[in-house]
Amino acid sequence: MNKKGTVLAINISEKKGVIKTPIEVGTFKEDHGLVGDAHAGNWHRQVSLLGDESIEKIRQMGIEGLCTGKFAENITTKDIVLYELPVGTKLKIGDTIQEVTQIGKKCHAGCAIKNQVGDCVMPREGIFTKIIKGGEVRPGDTIEVIEE
Repeated sequence: MNKKGTVLAINISEKKGVIKTPIEVGTFKEDHGLVGDAHAGNWHRQVSLLGDESIEKIRQMGIEGLCTGKFAENITTKDIVLYELPVGTKLKIGDTIQEVTQIGKKCHAGCAIKNQVGDCVMPREGIFTKIIKGGEVRPGDTIEVIEE
């Protein structure tokens, strides 16, 4: 399994259950998540990550216009199979250290993404992390597995 990947995008939204907007740089705070994001807070799903490879599976179904943030992920990644990382895995992403806390999630009713897109890979292939060490993350930053 590839132990390194790349950040494609950082995405943010002020409300839950909506498509997120890409930003140039994300500031991540310890025990909180992405500063300014609706999902941040002192809980186990501070940051959501989804691989472009997962988004590509939905594109293959003929769904167009899928860009980063469409699945409400905070960090869109490339070249690393996120959903195969065991819970407890520590990742160095940009300046941050993040710990995998959950793989997938229950899709909530009335999710804008599923309604608009018709399917959502987030419940199956998205992962969630908590911030152990804060810092900045930018598109192009390396994602590195530092401890499994």
